[in-house]
Parts: sequence; structure tokens; C-alpha cells
Amino acid sequence: MTDLKKALMARVQPDLEAIEAALHDNLTPHLELVREVAGHILFSGGKRLRPLLMVLSARVCGYGGNFDRTFSVIFEYLHAATLLHDDLVDGARLRRGKPVAHTVWDNSTAVLTGDFLLARALSIAVRTQHHGIIEIIAGITEEMSQGEIHQLSRIGDLGLSEADYFQIIRCKTAVLFQGACRVSALLADAPKAEETALADYGYHLGIAFQIADDLLDYTAQTQALGKTVGADLREGKLTLPVIHALAAADEPDRQCLEAIIKNTDFSESEFQTLVGLLDKYQSLKYSTEMAAGHVAQAKAALGFFDVSPARETLEMIADYALERKA
Repeated sequence: MTDLKKALMARVQPDLEAIEAALHDNLTPHLELVREVAGHILFSGGKRLRPLLMVLSARVCGYGGNFDRTFSVIFEYLHAATLLHDDLVDGARLRRGKPVAHTVWDNSTAVLTGDFLLARALSIAVRTQHHGIIEIIAGITEEMSQGEIHQLSRIGDLGLSEADYFQIIRCKTAVLFQGACRVSALLADAPKAEETALADYGYHLGIAFQIADDLLDYTAQTQALGKTVGADLREGKLTLPVIHALAAADEPDRQCLEAIIKNTDFSESEFQTLVGLLDKYQSLKYSTEMAAGHVAQAKAALGFFDVSPARETLEMIADYALERKA
């Protein structure tokens, strides 16, 4: 564990424990099977980053109520629902180092449990009795679904541009981070300027987080990552390092890249050849620098708020998004 992660965990441990309890307390399905399947994804070692962002953002806005942790579970339920659906769509085998839900149970049970979690998130949002919060949660659900469909429609597309990639990850990841931060401002009845600042922070953090996550597909080990290294490429998903390399490569190297990408059953040696070409064209460095730029913009957005422990923790989370290894 890095020094940054140790320091961050020491700051947020009480909040994480409260969020964990709220995730259990608010699940409440009528069927034990639903609890088992939901628990398989919910309680398998997730970082709880999205609900934590809501709690910390509410604190930055001076929220003094008792509902931030309860409402924060909305964002973990939404996240878990998308993972259940995505793993099935992608044909994934591992998630957080465990067999994915649809291989433990079946496709229908996994999909319907994901639907339950989406509905549960919306039901909890209604309890806020705040039209703006409900609208944000509903909008997030729409955007994430469309992001996944957009990505699915471009599987294996060697013409995917950086603009296309950023549109996909905005919908898939950034809107959920952004929404968690925005909802906090509404819950705290904060001024519009604070809502905007937190939305900007969440957006740029989400973009940085996803770029860093995509980089791990080429730099991490399976045991640390909790899913198969190279899985994105095997699923036909072109992410920023590959998009950059395809654009920068000379003709022979581009042909080599294309041949590996088109063969979804590539060997370990072929995968290492591809990683070598990503290094040759500094595509991993380029992607890291892009993520770092969004981290800087996320931290700059927090400059709107007075210095406080909560603001410092949010800044540390932004730094950790780039540093993490899994």
C-alpha cells in the first residue's frame, strides 16, 4: 500500500464503515436470491469511491444532516448494477478476483438483479423528496446506458477517435462521479456556484479515473487487477493508449497493431508485442499525461472552497486516481 493510500484510508475509514453499514441496511430485497446475487457484486471488495465522494462533497458544502450516508448508497447500487450488466454483455469471467455473477448463477438472474439495484437506487432517491436529485439520478441512469450502447456499437472499430472515446467514458464513468458530487450540493442546499464547482470536480475526476483504469489493462497484473489483463482488448474495446498508438504508428507497426487487435484470441507474446508498441509510440505516457491533466482540473475546481479536511481528502482522492495500481 502506498503512503498516499495509507493516509487516505486513515482519513476515510469511519465514513467507509458507515457506508458499508448503509449498503447492507438499505438493500432490503424480498427474495433471498436477490440478496445473494446483489451481495456477490456489492460486497466483494469495491472501493466505495462513489458514495464516499457524495459524503465528502456534502461535508465541503457544510451539510449538517443525517442522510448523506444513506443517500450515498444510491451511487454504489447504480455502479454495481452496471457491473452486473456489463460483465454479461462483455462476456467477462472475473470481477474483483471472483467469478462474475452470471457464471455463478445464470444470465437472467444477473440481469434482473442489476435491474433491481437500479430500481432500488431510484427508490432511495425518491426519499430525498428533492426533484433535482431525482432528476440527476434518472439522468445518470440514461447516460450510463447510452454510454455502454455506444461502446458496444463500436466494438473492434479501428476508426474509433479520441473524441469518440471521451464521449463513451463521459457517459460510462464521469457522469456517475459528477452526479455524486452534484447531489451533495443539492442535499446541502448549497449555492449554485458550489454545485457547479463540485460537478466540475466530479467530471474531471471521473475522466481521469477511467483513463487510469484503462491504462491498468496494459500495466497491471491479473492478481492485482482482479480481472484478466488485456480483457478490454479481447472484448474489442479500443481505449486511449491503443487509439493513440494507431494514430501515431508507421505503416508496418500499424499493421502489426491491427492484426493483434483483430485477433481476440491473441497470445501472451502478441499482447507483449502490442504493449511494446504502446511504449515505442509513448502511448502509455500520453494517456497518463491526459489523466494527470484532468486530475489537475479536478483539484483546481476545489479551489472554490475554503481549505478544510474534507477538501483536502477530495484532493487526495484525485491524486490517488492516477496512482492506484488496481
